[in-house]
This record gives sequence, structure tokens and C-alpha cells, in this order.
Amino acid sequence: MRFPIFIAIALLLSIFAAQESPLKEGLLWVGSDDGLIHITQNGGQTWQNVTPKGMPEWMMINSVEPSAFDAGTCYVAGTKYKTGDFSPYLYKTIDYGKSWSKITNGINSEHFTRVVREDPKRKGLLYAGTETGMHISFNDGKNWKPFQLNLPIVPITDLAIKDNNLIVATQGRSLWIIDDLTVIHQLDGINQDDNILFKPKDTYRMRGGSKAGSKTTGTNHPNGVITYFNLKDYNEKEDEVSLTYFDIKGDTIQSFSTKNKKENKLKIEKGSNQFVWDMTYKGAERLKGMILWWASLNGPKAVPGTYKVSLNVNGETKSQPFTILADPRAESTQADMQSQFNFIKDVNKTMDDAHKSIKKIRNINKQLTAFETQYKDNESVKDLIEKAKELKKQFTEIEEALYQTKNKSGQDPLNFPIRLTNKLGHLNSLVRMGDFAPTEQDIAVKDELTQKIKIQLTNFNALLSDEIKVFNTAFNSKSLNYLFVED
Repeated sequence: MRFPIFIAIALLLSIFAAQESPLKEGLLWVGSDDGLIHITQNGGQTWQNVTPKGMPEWMMINSVEPSAFDAGTCYVAGTKYKTGDFSPYLYKTIDYGKSWSKITNGINSEHFTRVVREDPKRKGLLYAGTETGMHISFNDGKNWKPFQLNLPIVPITDLAIKDNNLIVATQGRSLWIIDDLTVIHQLDGINQDDNILFKPKDTYRMRGGSKAGSKTTGTNHPNGVITYFNLKDYNEKEDEVSLTYFDIKGDTIQSFSTKNKKENKLKIEKGSNQFVWDMTYKGAERLKGMILWWASLNGPKAVPGTYKVSLNVNGETKSQPFTILADPRAESTQADMQSQFNFIKDVNKTMDDAHKSIKKIRNINKQLTAFETQYKDNESVKDLIEKAKELKKQFTEIEEALYQTKNKSGQDPLNFPIRLTNKLGHLNSLVRMGDFAPTEQDIAVKDELTQKIKIQLTNFNALLSDEIKVFNTAFNSKSLNYLFVED
């Protein structure tokens, strides 16, 4: 009885590694645990032994890697450590196995190889796992360099590449990941003596974050647009460096600078740097000491689309485009996310106007109080002092309508009712959950709160344009000294 050729192979050897070509249907490569490599180009109907000539016998073919760029190209990794041979064995063919070349230059002669993988996005970029760690080749295996970085000295048993991430399986030391290979893809041809801004990888619009330092769990990918840049030199006192993110129209979204003192401070150093933009626009101003109950003043999150980032070093600018993608798990449409964006943007504009007005009110009341203190014993300005008291009362009523001034601790909102901007901020917190559009009820509540806030702001502006103007005229007519405010 004649067996099909595939069954005949299986009776003689154990297939240890197998892989189908990503380019050509029916093209499969298999490697056995006793040193043979076979190929089929017709889906297994017939097989051909293409074992490299001169390859040591009884080698375990540990991995096979058909090329994503050329159907006739394949890479294999073999081991012979079980027979006392610790040499690395990596082979490459470009003609469907008719000829092979050994590609181990740069790998230690006693660091035997377990796996080789090709980067599917950049031709000639290879990764190899050995018994003691990682290696990388930028020239299709002609030369290898150590690629250990922060990996422990540990056997690399397998490698996988998905969504521009390199996942590393080790023997006894967990799984590791390089979560952005796009930087490595861009290394070819760059001038290391220049300031470099790398094109950020595609970023998913999603919730969540990362927390480092755990002894028992891994660290999640940072949530945001990961921006890598390299500075050839940096002097903290003399140099100014900024990163600015723009929308498709070229309008500024957020800018981060080394010269900023607190808000949007950019912390960098000479050499390689990483910055993560959380994809949110500028939000409403939060005043010092302001205590709010379950309220967000954060701006909206950018909707999926094309954006741009610019690196400015002392006036020299480099720019790169990048893309924000929708969460593939999201049930929302692009229109839903745009509706959410517009809603939160409007909410923040109203809260920002209100809080800026509160800041002005506090400054005015402080000056009016100083005026009362300075001229309390001056009978000639008694009418102005009474006017100052009345103005303070009116301004305070506006402030208290906008914000609960009795809040002094995080528990106080349980005792004192929250006011208008806090209510609007709470609505911001609710609507920004997920990627969903605001409901009709959300819109109705926003419109009602916005109208009430605008009434207070209209009253405030009227006081400024009318009452304060009259007060200042009377103040000047009496030739009084300018107000002073004690520290």
C-alpha cells in the first residue's frame, strides 16, 4: 500500500515547526526535530526535501519564518545543544530552498539560537532569540547586533509580531513586549547628529492607563499618542523645547514646553525622550482651592482622524503626521464621537467663562475690601464705601450662584448643595464615559444649566460696564490715592 508523501514524511520524522507563506497560497514550510526541512507549493499534495547542504545532521529545526516580502524567501533557526553543540544556526533561502546561506555573523559562537522572525513592515529587519537573549539585524541577517535592552539574561523561546509590537516569550522569566516597533522602522537613514522627531504609531482612542512598578503584574501600554524624539544636545537653562499637537486644519490642540512652570510642563533630557499625549484638548480653568463634587473640567478627547505633532528646539521645527483610530470594540460611530466631542467642548467653554469671571470677581472684591479698609475713617468717601459694600454683595451673589463657596474640603459637598458650574462639570464626567453621543436628556440639562450660567455672566458684565464704571468715575473725581492691597 502506498502512503501519500506527507504521511510518509510524518512516519520518518516529527514535524517541530511549520508555517504557511503569507504571500502564496499552498506554499508551506516545515522543519523536523531531526534536521530536515521540507516545502510544498501545492498545499501538501507533493513535498520536496530542501534541507541546507552542509547543515549538521540531527539538528532540531526550532522555527521557520516564510518572508512577508518575497515568496521564495524563508528563514529557519536550529539547535544542537542536546548533542553538546552550542553554536547558533540561522539559515536563509531566497529561491524556495534550492540554496541556503548561514546568517549568524555577530552572534556569540556559544549562544545557540531558538527562533528567528522577520518584521512584516520593514524588509530586511530580523529578530533572533538565543539561549541568552535577543539580537537584531537591519540588513537581512548579514550582521547581527545585541538587542537586549532591559531584558534579563534568559532563553528566548519564541517571538511574535502583532500591530507593530514585538512579543517575547522567555523560559521562566515571563512574557515581554516592545510596544512600538515603528521607531525601529524609522532608524534607517536618519542623521544621529540632528534633532529627530519620530512619526508616532497609530493610536487607539480608548480609556484606561498604565501603572508601572508592580512585582507581580506587567505594565500596560501607555494610553495616548506616544511621541518619541531625540535631542542631540540639551541645556536646561539655555534651550527651549516644545511639543505641539495640531488638528487636521492646523489649529493648535495642546502645547507642552520646557519653559512652562507647571501646566503642560515638558520634562526632557539629552538623547532619547518619550512623551505621551493623552489625546485630550484643553479643558476649563480650575481655580486654586476649588472643590468640586464628581466633576470633570477636562477637555474632550480627540476623535479618530489625522493629526500632526511638531517638535520645536530653539526655533527649529520638525513635524510628523499621526493617526488616531477608533477602538475596534466600540459600538459608536464616528458621528457619535464627534457629537460627544462637540458637547464636551461646549460644556468646557461655558465653565471656563464662568470660572474666569469668578477669578475676576475675587480680584475685584479684594480691591474693594482694601478700599474699605484704607478709607474707613474718611467721612468724605462714606458714600463710596457704602457703594463698595453693595458691589461686593452683588458680585458675591453671582459667584455663589456659579460655585459653592462654602466648600473647604472634599466632604463639604455632602453638606452644601453644588452650584451651576459643578453641575455642568458633573455632566461632563458622565458624557465622557465611553465613546457614546450625549442623550437628549444630556443635551436638555446642558442647555438649561448653560442658560442659567449665562444669566449670571450677563449680570456680572453689566456690573463691570455700568456700576464699576460709575464707581471708578466717583473715585477719580475725589482725587483719591490708587488702591493698594497688602500682602
